[in-house]
Amino acid sequence: MTGTATVPAAATEALTGKGQRPGRRIWSYWRFYLALSPFYILFAVFGLYPMLSTIVLAFQRWDGLSARRFTGLGNFQFLVQDPTFWTALENTIVLFFMSTVPTLVLALLLAVMLQSAVRFTNVYRIAYFIPNVTSLVAMAIFFSSIFSTNFGLVNAALRSLGIPQQDWLGQPWGIKIAISTMIVWQWVGYNTLIYLAGLQAIPKEQYEAAKVDGAGPVRTLFSITLPQLRPVILFTVVISTIGGLQTFTEPQVMVGNSGGTGQSGMTVVLLFYRTAFLDNDYGYAAAIALSIFLLVLLFTAINWRIFRGRSDDR
Repeated sequence: MTGTATVPAAATEALTGKGQRPGRRIWSYWRFYLALSPFYILFAVFGLYPMLSTIVLAFQRWDGLSARRFTGLGNFQFLVQDPTFWTALENTIVLFFMSTVPTLVLALLLAVMLQSAVRFTNVYRIAYFIPNVTSLVAMAIFFSSIFSTNFGLVNAALRSLGIPQQDWLGQPWGIKIAISTMIVWQWVGYNTLIYLAGLQAIPKEQYEAAKVDGAGPVRTLFSITLPQLRPVILFTVVISTIGGLQTFTEPQVMVGNSGGTGQSGMTVVLLFYRTAFLDNDYGYAAAIALSIFLLVLLFTAINWRIFRGRSDDR
């Protein structure tokens, strides 16, 4: 005897699942499915069902009380012909570029400077993240006061410099500047910390080798930092795109449901809110919601293709 035990074939099949019917094999893992079921149940109730209901509602007319009436593509035909929707779409895209691009650029610069900081690093990190955890409504009210015509800090600074004060919340571009400034202030710290985490993952040997080769800060930034941060930049661009195209609270609190002067602060999500909960036109609101989804999907695909395509080329 060698002392080596052999496992019976029946026991091996019981452990590996071989020899069992597919149905019995699936039911043998019922404990694992039960442990995962809360997530799928919550997703089905609060995620999947609302999405499917919105798609169905987009092809109907409903005021929330009377019976639903099927209209086919009527809501989408009205959407294409609605000038308010195109104004809201234009405002959304303009605010997206006015807020997202400065936010990511400032966040990257702050992350690079914070990476090289020696003292009070943790204090800076906490300070940068405070705007992201502050109440959005409270921040919108605060920035409304800052850009107030008569008592705002911005106009007070302009008057001290001898520059005429501006009616920021009473003119089209003033509204866009106020809203985009608030968005930048809110999200620049969040993206800074993400970039900082990406910078800390870059091997220091690469920077030391570049310094030995005589590369300056600018050359190091474009030759080492940005290429190494490309996956992180892609993540922040996608997240900022999704959030930027769904701007709602900032214009709603600062200029109201009408969008302000010339509807300059009217975004697509604000139009959706006004159509659904003020005009009680839930069918048309569902069509607007689908347009928001397609808009976010389009911009996300474009950003993914640009950054991922450059990465693949390399």
